[in-house]
Amino acid sequence: MADTKETQDRDRIERLMVNLAAARVSLGVAALAAPGLTAKVLGLGGSDPGRDYLARMFGAREVALGAGYLLSDRSGRRMWTRVGCAVDTVDIMSGLRTRPGLPLWSTAAGTGIAAVAATLGAAKITKDLLG
Repeated sequence: MADTKETQDRDRIERLMVNLAAARVSLGVAALAAPGLTAKVLGLGGSDPGRDYLARMFGAREVALGAGYLLSDRSGRRMWTRVGCAVDTVDIMSGLRTRPGLPLWSTAAGTGIAAVAATLGAAKITKDLLG
């Protein structure tokens, strides 16, 4: 039987995951609605239809990851946590790989956000596996 501390930790991680999922949906909707502004905020300035297309693809991905988590039951959330953690890990690797071509603050912000999300996902996966 889980003690109170374990239950509180599990509930805290679940609340953080719900907040992460809601943030994904919000960011995704913003990227879909205003891809140029989203790209500018992320340090990818300039006007470019290709960049806007990629921002919208990113937005759709974020909406899918966030909504998938929020709309799922417990077992579905376990699956969405793993998918999100994998995506965030690839985002970290991609950010580090493209570092020479982007401003430092842009790379740091993008990889930092992905690292926080991946770490939170890894914590949730660990809690799920340990019961």
